[in-house]
Amino acid sequence: MPKFDRRAIPASARESYWRAVDGYPVRRIDWPAAGAAARGSLLFMPGRADAYEKYLETLDGWSRQGWRVTAMDWRGQSGSGRLGIDAVTGHIDDFAIWVQDLAAFWGQWKEETPGPHMLAGHSMGGHLVLRTVAEMMIDPDALILSAPMLGLNPDCVPNFLLHGLARLMVVMGNPKRPAWKWSEKPGALPAERSTLLTHDKLRYADEQWWRDARPELVMGPGSWGWIERALASIELLERPGMLERVMLPVLILATRHDRLVSSGAIIRAARRISGAELILFGAEAYHEIFREEDAVRDRALAAIREFLDRVTLLAD
Repeated sequence: MPKFDRRAIPASARESYWRAVDGYPVRRIDWPAAGAAARGSLLFMPGRADAYEKYLETLDGWSRQGWRVTAMDWRGQSGSGRLGIDAVTGHIDDFAIWVQDLAAFWGQWKEETPGPHMLAGHSMGGHLVLRTVAEMMIDPDALILSAPMLGLNPDCVPNFLLHGLARLMVVMGNPKRPAWKWSEKPGALPAERSTLLTHDKLRYADEQWWRDARPELVMGPGSWGWIERALASIELLERPGMLERVMLPVLILATRHDRLVSSGAIIRAARRISGAELILFGAEAYHEIFREEDAVRDRALAAIREFLDRVTLLAD
């Protein structure tokens, strides 16, 4: 099989827009399943400041395994506009907006696609898909979570203290203002950012290539409002009984060397979800497991394939 071109939209994929309940246009991409009949359908939701272009290799791989695959932006980021103070700051007034978008899209997507229906999310996307399930607004047959944002680093500081600081910063100024400094060069990724995300230099370089090719993907820091709402949403999932509502198979991929999200929070959450399986990487993996070096990525994707095989048998 020829090597996958990570810098081109596959010929089999189709980009379009979905209109949210309020008419907001949200970008999506769809692959048909390879083969005569689909094994089922899989929806992937990316993380903060993410774009589905970064995951084309993984999404196309799932399509080749027989899944009907869809990925979508979150409103206000990637190719779906901005809600912050400028063209690069990521902001949302409340994570509930994203939860409602996902629930509305899921209902339509499920009617249009063959089952069983699987849902995957990375980082902030993992947090949001888990929250939407915990709030009983969607009903996937299984969940795949990659480095889900269930706690923020530094892990040594309690979430309620971080949240208190964020609330203070919100009331001290415009909540849509950026919460941290960005790159000195507009559109460029900050120096040393790769050491947070992946060991694979070539896969990391793909992101800058896509930003140059599609400037609308460029996104920088989150707003203080985003941080405050993220911490509030994390507190919601930490409430007694919330994660215990999740009664379906869940595969969680995480790394102890994650410097963006708390691996400790992920481990604690996995213990609370009755159907959760946790695969924990070490120093060989950073935050973006799907874009790691082949040894890590192949292990993660093999675990997902085996998980989906089992879940599909149960759903039949």
